[in-house]
Amino acid sequence: MKTLSLKLDDLVFEETEELLNKIKMPRNRYFNEAIQYYNNIQQKKFLKKQLILESKLVAKESMAILNEFESLEEDEG
Repeated sequence: MKTLSLKLDDLVFEETEELLNKIKMPRNRYFNEAIQYYNNIQQKKFLKKQLILESKLVAKESMAILNEFESLEEDEG
């Protein structure tokens, strides 16, 4: 495990301390779970942006191929 120093806004710290007392969870465990949760959200956002970007990159080529297939079907019919 890595050790790090963290500065929190007073309000965030106070709210966290109140919650920790209620749920009886160690502060370290709470922060680890919170950061892991946030990392998952950020990873999903990143993947979504990548998929959108890559979809846009291949969209034009996909339409060209589709048009080619349609013209082949018309020639056969």
